[in-house]
Amino acid sequence: MPFTLIPFLLLVVPILEITVFILVGQWIGLGWTLALVVLSAVSGTILLRRQGFSTLARIRAETQAGRLPGRDLVHGMMIMVAGVLLLTPGFVTDAVGLLLFVPQVRERAWAFLRDRVTVVVAGQAAGARPTTHPGRPAHGPDVVDLSDEEFRRRSPDGSPWTAPGETPGNRTLH
Repeated sequence: MPFTLIPFLLLVVPILEITVFILVGQWIGLGWTLALVVLSAVSGTILLRRQGFSTLARIRAETQAGRLPGRDLVHGMMIMVAGVLLLTPGFVTDAVGLLLFVPQVRERAWAFLRDRVTVVVAGQAAGARPTTHPGRPAHGPDVVDLSDEEFRRRSPDGSPWTAPGETPGNRTLH
């Protein structure tokens, strides 16, 4: 979305929301209008929790299987935006939020975004696949925990990488 469109939306969306509030309030009354606003916030919280946890579980499963969860990450982002829109008072934002909770709508949005979004894994070369090993998480280096007594490193004789005053062959790191 071009950044020039954002100020326009920040002006148009509140005016549209106020207009719809007035029209709905005239049609069904103030009490019912406020009840609908509260009901949409509560339903948004419930939907966000239910669909959010299931999406997190799918992301975790994909990551543990060594695959990039691109689709599920985008679905998770859309679910989060849907929850925020439903928590925001207004009928227009509620309608868009409810649409984003529908899996078929999210799938169509993903199909539109798929070729336009690049998922980058931090600490990994471009195009490389994540590696996993049984019993170890899919991220982080291999760690060997040694005590000071168990670990000593000696530089090879003639190494130029010795500290001043050290002699090659008896260097110990702490």
